[in-house]
Amino acid sequence: MDVLTTIAEFINNTNIPEQFRQVDAGGLFTNPWFLVPFVAFVGYQLYKQSFTTLIIAGVAIGVWLFTGSPMAKDLIVDGQLQIGKILPIAGVGVVALAIIVYFLFMRSD
Repeated sequence: MDVLTTIAEFINNTNIPEQFRQVDAGGLFTNPWFLVPFVAFVGYQLYKQSFTTLIIAGVAIGVWLFTGSPMAKDLIVDGQLQIGKILPIAGVGVVALAIIVYFLFMRSD
């Protein structure tokens, strides 16, 4: 348990959660320093015909974009959890996990 406490303190001291909240998705996907390696990754995965990796990367990017949506941002308002928004957000998480489990464990390339 001491290791987990150390990791949690490291994450909080480096402000990693705040850095994730401040990411500009539009700016990220127009930045050539991100876009060139990303396009190379996608091209290489297409060349290898590794569609499972591409789909999992797409799901990860989709979930990341969803967490920045107004629905996910308004989950907690004034310190109060909005009960009406829990089910749709949990549904997105369940669907994302179902897709990942399907492609990793149930479908073979």
